[in-house]
Amino acid sequence: MNFLLRLLTWWNSQTVGTQIYTWRKGQKVGEDAQGNLFYQTADGKRRWVIFNGEAEASRVEPDWHGWLHHTWDQPPNKVPLVHKAWEKPHQENLSGTAAAYAPPGSIRRSEPAARQDYEAWQPE
Repeated sequence: MNFLLRLLTWWNSQTVGTQIYTWRKGQKVGEDAQGNLFYQTADGKRRWVIFNGEAEASRVEPDWHGWLHHTWDQPPNKVPLVHKAWEKPHQENLSGTAAAYAPPGSIRRSEPAARQDYEAWQPE
């Protein structure tokens, strides 16, 4: 069952085709804090990531994202990027989850804020 799932779906991890391509042509470059594995071909022209778990693009840290898209040549595990003091740590996209941001007054909050600037319409 697991083989069939990997053969037909791409969001659960790597597919069988990706695994064969990685085995034949991939050179492991590094791993991030979440356990995602990063590979490239011998000539360095193709770069890809094998996700640890669900394939969600926002789980790739900004340092590795830049390397994947050829923004810089060296991976962040060899040449770490200098981070500014004001930069926040990476956080995956939480849209569509229970932990997503809900502004004050949103109906998704458990206790919506009382609105004093609104008066409900009443028919006469």
